[in-house]
Amino acid sequence: MAYRVAVDTGGTFTDFVFLEAGTGRIEILKVPSTRGNESVGIVDGFSKWLNGKGLRADSIGFFAHSTTVGTNAMLEENGARTGLLVTDGFRGVYEVGEQSRGYGSVIYDLLFDKPSLLVPPRLTEEIKERVLFDGSVHQELDEAAARKSIGRLLEAGVDSIAVCLLFSFRNPRHEARIGELIREMAPQVNVSVSSEIVPQMREYYRLSTTVVNAYLNPLLESYIHRLDSKLAEQGLATEQRYIMRSNGGLATFESAAKRSVQTVLSGPAAGVVAAQQFAKASGFHDMVTFDMGGTSTDVALINGGQAMRRMSGKVNRRDLLVPMLDIHTVAAGGGTVAWIDELGMLQVGPRSAGSFPGPVCYGRGGTEATITDANLVLGYLNAEFPLAGGSLTLDRAGAAAAIEKNIAGPLGISVTQAARGIIEIVNVKMQEAIKVVSSNRGYDLRDFHLYSFGGAGSLHAGKIAEELGMRGVIIPTYPGVTAALGLLLSDVRHDYVQSALTDLRELTAQQINGRFERLMQQGRQELMAEGFAEHEIRFEFHLDMRYAGQGYELTIAVPDFPLRIADPVQLRHGFDSEHARLTGHSAPTEAVEIVNYRVAGVVAVPQAPLTNPFAAQQVATVEQALLGKAKVYFTETPADTPVYDRTKLPAGGIVSGPAILLQADTTIILHDGEKAVVDPALGHLEIAS
Repeated sequence: MAYRVAVDTGGTFTDFVFLEAGTGRIEILKVPSTRGNESVGIVDGFSKWLNGKGLRADSIGFFAHSTTVGTNAMLEENGARTGLLVTDGFRGVYEVGEQSRGYGSVIYDLLFDKPSLLVPPRLTEEIKERVLFDGSVHQELDEAAARKSIGRLLEAGVDSIAVCLLFSFRNPRHEARIGELIREMAPQVNVSVSSEIVPQMREYYRLSTTVVNAYLNPLLESYIHRLDSKLAEQGLATEQRYIMRSNGGLATFESAAKRSVQTVLSGPAAGVVAAQQFAKASGFHDMVTFDMGGTSTDVALINGGQAMRRMSGKVNRRDLLVPMLDIHTVAAGGGTVAWIDELGMLQVGPRSAGSFPGPVCYGRGGTEATITDANLVLGYLNAEFPLAGGSLTLDRAGAAAAIEKNIAGPLGISVTQAARGIIEIVNVKMQEAIKVVSSNRGYDLRDFHLYSFGGAGSLHAGKIAEELGMRGVIIPTYPGVTAALGLLLSDVRHDYVQSALTDLRELTAQQINGRFERLMQQGRQELMAEGFAEHEIRFEFHLDMRYAGQGYELTIAVPDFPLRIADPVQLRHGFDSEHARLTGHSAPTEAVEIVNYRVAGVVAVPQAPLTNPFAAQQVATVEQALLGKAKVYFTETPADTPVYDRTKLPAGGIVSGPAILLQADTTIILHDGEKAVVDPALGHLEIAS
């Protein structure tokens, strides 16, 4: 099996990384995404590369994919028709939700509306049963009544059913039986049972998570089946076929399809994994990742070489109680549309032109000015140097005409002034996104580098880092396909959780170990069923802890397992210290509770080497990498600006701005006063003012 393949599907481009296993040599490919049927673009790009190399698909030994199917379904609200079964008397839990309205100006919005329900009340049925807080059964399940409730949902034409009963995380027996009844009555209907998806306390959040899983499962299952079938038609035979999850780990096709809620941040997660691995290899341990693609920009924080994680979050205002990398997304990408509002003000986003028709300059019928069009008009992109490795030629005249018609004319300004205004507005939006994961949480951006990737990130990163006062910018070797590369740097990872609210003083080390061991056994069974040997599996342990009475928990790592007799005391000290670090205070005399036990089962898979892929083609001097000059509007007057082939720049070479650095998957802009240094070992660029 000569090659390992990674595919990242974005809103505009589908990115491929092909790793030759024996040599570590990497090849990349970008093709337009086929929105609505993403598997077509994947198979087209896959077959194009195979044919160009004269290879057969059976030479591929590993295939990994990050997908936006779940994300898009959440954003566009076009998931499966879903029904919901809840405990008798609790049909209002999902509709009422939580009282929080979020942060920022929305708190004062008089016209605020909650997000629409993914399951309307008419598709919610109550089940006669009752399990109490301690797991004891107060009322046995009425199977006859349950069959009638299920029947009514089936008559309503649901494709998927979410089951979330009260306190099922303590006793899942009733939920499991209802799942069996649904499969007996309608084998074709997808079933999501909360005690399997998220056996965790907090009723509404568990319910919301289960509903999202049921809403997405039929779509993701169908997508994975289509992709798998088309890859098989191409001759792909390897059993190592994986999907990226939101937690930054890989899962088999089959496992991912069962828990689709865990894939909603699949695409952005892969890029953060790549950045984390780079941080460990390079010594740049404190970075903010900046992934600007065609549709959106995703940012995350890496502190001390570790990407920040969270155990819950929101996607399109829907609450999810699943582990995920702490990623913040803003609607700002190369295809984001600029427009004039009813007050005559210039706005940028959130709409995107996507891959079809895409920006006007792509020549595919687009008519609205986008960020890519503005970059082309300013000369940051150049029609003489096509995008996506030559697969896209650029129409500057068309881009200028669109900006004149839609922006400059109505505002009474020049085309270049309008283009600079578009860029400045979107830069501010991306700066605010960066602050959300950094300075808003107490981190000082002066201590951090901006790790810039995505096809459009390197056009904007320098100015953003300068205005935020950051230490500088890091550009990896393949910024346009870094998220795809991250798939080749990821391990298989399954997360398991169990709620058991207990005062820490009432627990012994043996009792804590026992709960961890039960989750470990679940992990062993699932991972071994996927074909991994027991000796390949390692485990990570965490506890969600809080002061008694608090409404939130902190997740504390358990470094040594099994725990010894004195370790519960050390856990208490560790929690106090973490609480003080994050909030500025602690309460050493207050009781501490363990809320959730968490175990992650991890299997390491062979990873791509982080070396300098351009070493063989680097020249002796910076001048030898010069391609020519281009007119660039850094101001209202164009300046002749040197253009370099980034892949030929010498190890240790220094390029002073203003300058443009080109490579197949991105364009890098250096402004006046900036300098880029080529790292000899890893090949990345470090840009500083």
